[in-house]
Amino acid sequence: MMIFWTDIYYVFKREFYSIFRDHAVLTFFVALTLGYPIVYTFIYSNEIAREVPVAVVDHSKSAASREFIRNWDATASVDVVARCADMEEAKILMYKKDIYGVLEIPEDFSKNIALGEQAHVSLFCDMGALLNYKALLMAATDVALQMSKDIQIRGMEYATKITEEIKASPVKIQDVKLFNPQGGFTSFLIPAVLILVIQQSLLLGVGTIAGTERDRRRKRSQLPVGCHFCRPARVVLGKVFAYLPVYFVMGYWVFFIVPRLFGMTQIGERGELMLFLFPFLLACVFFAIAMSFLSREREMPFLIFVFTSVPLMFISGISWPKSAIPEYWVWFGKLFPSSFGIDGFVKINNTGATLSEVLPEFWGLWILVAVYFIVACLLYKIEYRKLKNKKDLVVS
Repeated sequence: MMIFWTDIYYVFKREFYSIFRDHAVLTFFVALTLGYPIVYTFIYSNEIAREVPVAVVDHSKSAASREFIRNWDATASVDVVARCADMEEAKILMYKKDIYGVLEIPEDFSKNIALGEQAHVSLFCDMGALLNYKALLMAATDVALQMSKDIQIRGMEYATKITEEIKASPVKIQDVKLFNPQGGFTSFLIPAVLILVIQQSLLLGVGTIAGTERDRRRKRSQLPVGCHFCRPARVVLGKVFAYLPVYFVMGYWVFFIVPRLFGMTQIGERGELMLFLFPFLLACVFFAIAMSFLSREREMPFLIFVFTSVPLMFISGISWPKSAIPEYWVWFGKLFPSSFGIDGFVKINNTGATLSEVLPEFWGLWILVAVYFIVACLLYKIEYRKLKNKKDLVVS
């Protein structure tokens, strides 16, 4: 038993020194996890798009069209900065990025309203910014609905006020945005980003350590040879004990302090959230150790892991509904701790779920812990056998 813990301590000490002596690893483990959530959250801290610059092309030039434009401009989402004579003039402003939308009112707008016929307006948006499109479309829709109600009421000369209200709004709709009252981008996306920051920084940092080890050895081995590295399970556990303390601190910063700094939704019970995040961190560490065998050179983690952030975001189901994702991609996503982590973290932190309500994600993470621990041990065992066959056993 003493030899067991001695080997683990030796690997732990060696790996811990490797972390704090390598500036690149410190950048991934500390600087990235400290800075990236702050920068990303700050960029989207306004939550929703406001005062989006637009232009108006009013062919009607009537009292009704001016009322529509005035009400649209009065919304928080719209800022009418130009009134153009035709669409060609508006297109030039759009190409210059001076505006992000154009509202065109046809010549028969007022005439159709007077005749009791349906009137139309056209909204053209720059689809390079979906948040702007959403803000402009919602504002135009709200103005159109309100104007329709006013027109209906004006045609009911002898009706009581209650009758007018019932006729204008026979079904009263109350819009309640559950768990995201602002309807904002930050509250929707940042929780998933926080999970991915932890997983991706571990992949990059651990991969850099593994690539550096291979660069320094003649036989391109990831293992320094010696009696302490003969048992794969002890090597893996020693590395885990080196990484976990760092990520306990970084994880607390990312999951608890950053959301509080920006006033993000946090309605889950902290104790249950910490219980859920423990297997997530453990799964990420074992996953990073197993994936580090792909790093044959120090720079290789950049080529292998950086681009995976966006695909992992999509297949997690946070930015696109899982019902619209092919089932084989959903199952593929379950190979990554981030998929279970995002689902469980959002449910507990943002919707107030208890640990018993996220048991599929919780046990899914523990399964990944076991799977990647076994995979990492097998890979180290294969690595050690290669060294033994090459008779390269020189104590380092």
